Amino acid sequence: MGRRFDCSDLEQRTEGLTQAASAVRRGELVVLPTDTVYGIGADAFTASAVTALLDAKGRGRDMPPPVLVGTVRAATALIDDLGPYGQDLIDAFWPGPLTLICKANRALSWDLGDTKGTVAVRMPLHPVALDLLKETGPMAVSSANRSGAPAAVTAAEAEEQLGDSVEVYLDAGKTTDNTPSSILDLTSAVPRLLRRGAIPVEKLRGIIGYVATED
Repeated sequence: MGRRFDCSDLEQRTEGLTQAASAVRRGELVVLPTDTVYGIGADAFTASAVTALLDAKGRGRDMPPPVLVGTVRAATALIDDLGPYGQDLIDAFWPGPLTLICKANRALSWDLGDTKGTVAVRMPLHPVALDLLKETGPMAVSSANRSGAPAAVTAAEAEEQLGDSVEVYLDAGKTTDNTPSSILDLTSAVPRLLRRGAIPVEKLRGIIGYVATED
């Protein structure tokens, strides 16, 4: 049965982060708070753990999870090329609710699913998430809910949906903003907004000029 740790209590937070990092290293799943909604996470470089994450959500390989990082340096190690706009966007909006889709570093040995050579990467603005990510390194993280169900905004909601598939639940209370991250594709010459989210398109255009949208 998954253990839940109350991160508002310093002792439990410390123990919870230690247990969560150990679980990730063992290839197990953890639930962590982010600046949008709760996420279910696994070591990005352990293929069996990523498969377990997709299975827990009821998703297939055609919906590969994004990767969360604790530092900009960790992100750049995953990416083959930020292109002309990536660094300016990172400087403006990270840590925060902006997911960037870039061409993945081809030297990396990992399997996130059917990514077509790309990686979706984000640095969240949440102290518990950042502390965990700095300990574990990059994690594959998707919203902590069964596919098609509402995203979890509390650890209890995540546990209700995911149950014993998760080893450690880090409970930091209700998330303050359940608006999802904006997803921006930087793999072609023109940046394309694939999902509208917490960062308005006008703010993105204020940094990099033209942004194509799906609508």
